[in-house]
Amino acid sequence: MAGARLSLTGTNLSRPFTSPARSAYLRRTIVSGVAQNLSYWDSIHSDIDSHLKKAIPIREPISVFEPMHHLTFAAPKTTASALCVAACELVGGNREDAIVAASAIHLMHAAIYTHDHLMLTNSLQSDPETEPKISHKFGPNVELLTGDGILPFGFELLARSMDPAGDNSDDILKVIIEITRAVGSQGMVAGQDSDVEFDQLSSQTRRCLHGCGAACGAILGGGSHDEIERLRRYGSIAGKIQGLLNEMDRNEGGKGQLAEKWRALALEELEYFDSKRIEQISTLVRA
Repeated sequence: MAGARLSLTGTNLSRPFTSPARSAYLRRTIVSGVAQNLSYWDSIHSDIDSHLKKAIPIREPISVFEPMHHLTFAAPKTTASALCVAACELVGGNREDAIVAASAIHLMHAAIYTHDHLMLTNSLQSDPETEPKISHKFGPNVELLTGDGILPFGFELLARSMDPAGDNSDDILKVIIEITRAVGSQGMVAGQDSDVEFDQLSSQTRRCLHGCGAACGAILGGGSHDEIERLRRYGSIAGKIQGLLNEMDRNEGGKGQLAEKWRALALEELEYFDSKRIEQISTLVRA
């Protein structure tokens, strides 16, 4: 599996015997690879958005579905849902096998995000100049109730995806259990205690949801127990890295080495898989 550990940073492009034409070719290859990987993640997010738009159209009663639709797409995209699809494809599954679970994971993220930002305004942000603007289209009472409604709707999507004539019921049940644990009292919701710092909550949320997303994708793709657990660990570390990098944007210094250590640990979990198939999913921690 040595090929799985190769990275662009380990390629010496400045060797004296490398011709200018060869260097130019390598540069084009690198740029092309980065663009391809970005397109891969963008295509997954686009498919998730399309599925959610069909699942949550604005319809009667407008007072229910308009805020649900708005808050679903007002939440920033999370790579946890995209990771669900990527993990499914990595173990040999098809994108359509995981798109419902990925959509449900985004709904969990949207519900938690809505609750986290319920009472926040731009004036209460720790760094209004760098953090995204917080706007509230609806009152806090509507957002609170809608956030509460988004959570069970995600589970409804999963339940409806069970095929009585097929063989996916056991896998869907496993996914429901995974998501329940991730957003329950031992997961994301556990961090919503008033005594927990907001940054700590954000880190906990990312870690739980990314680990859950990767595990769910592996389950739906037909992965083995070992593959599921390796991808769960990979997802958890990827979520921790994203949280750390977000903190570094606000508090520079001292954490770069820790991010590199976690990045190496995440890539170790991928060594088990076919080196030809890990390139795209590995960019989540290489970026």
